[in-house]
Amino acid sequence: MTSVTNTPGRPRPLDTRLSAMLRGQQTLRAIFNGIPSPAIVEMCAYAGFDFVIIDNEHGTSGLETTENMLRAALASGMPAAVRCLEHDIARTLDAGAGALQIPMVNTAEHAARLVQLVKYPLAAGVKGISGQRGSAFSTRAAGYGAFGGPQHVAASNEGVALIVMIETPEGVANAAAIAAVDGVDAVFIGPNDLAHSMGHENRWSDAPVQAAMQSAITAIAATGKCAGVLALTLDEEQRYSGWGARYFATVTTGLIMRAFKDAAQGGRAKLDY
Repeated sequence: MTSVTNTPGRPRPLDTRLSAMLRGQQTLRAIFNGIPSPAIVEMCAYAGFDFVIIDNEHGTSGLETTENMLRAALASGMPAAVRCLEHDIARTLDAGAGALQIPMVNTAEHAARLVQLVKYPLAAGVKGISGQRGSAFSTRAAGYGAFGGPQHVAASNEGVALIVMIETPEGVANAAAIAAVDGVDAVFIGPNDLAHSMGHENRWSDAPVQAAMQSAITAIAATGKCAGVLALTLDEEQRYSGWGARYFATVTTGLIMRAFKDAAQGGRAKLDY
């Protein structure tokens, strides 16, 4: 695996540490950030989160700001993933994302198609997953040409992580097959969308939604892949950990709004997600 600084004196912009973290066994605490601010990303790093998910599904960042948030994460020593929509995969990778988190994956076939979009084609005789990612080494990910060519292809194919999200009953039913796809590093359960798709609005604490989440997390963990989930309280994290999850995420806006509301209301804040 190519490291961030494998050439002395020449730090590389592509941070591939997260793939090894997802493939390991440690508990990971991450945070979604949809606020277009490199300073917020730095604050997440200095607070001690294992990694940040730059949220370009529900956030408002353009690609330039996303690139600067990736720079802020790298400079502050924290890996970063970008949650983006499928049509943004190529440009997000070229901006230097070392991990992608893709929403609304319902089948193994969809997950396998995403793997193809993340991986470069391999030369004849080279082992690994050969994909369909377009090659351009003038990008930030390749150091604007300083780190292009076969080494960049190898570092990207081995080190760029793919996290897919399950957010519907169909995805829950296919959780094991999705997780088993070669090239998928982790599967994340989105409880809010899952609850809505099951007819429970945002009440993911309802018993049927919790049962679906448990089914999916258990199935993912059984494949040996990393199971992730939104966990906004320690009680939730402990419950989901018991089911096999080890990647837990919270949300910057929720933490900020709770702090603001507590200050404004004397500690009586209650938030809806």
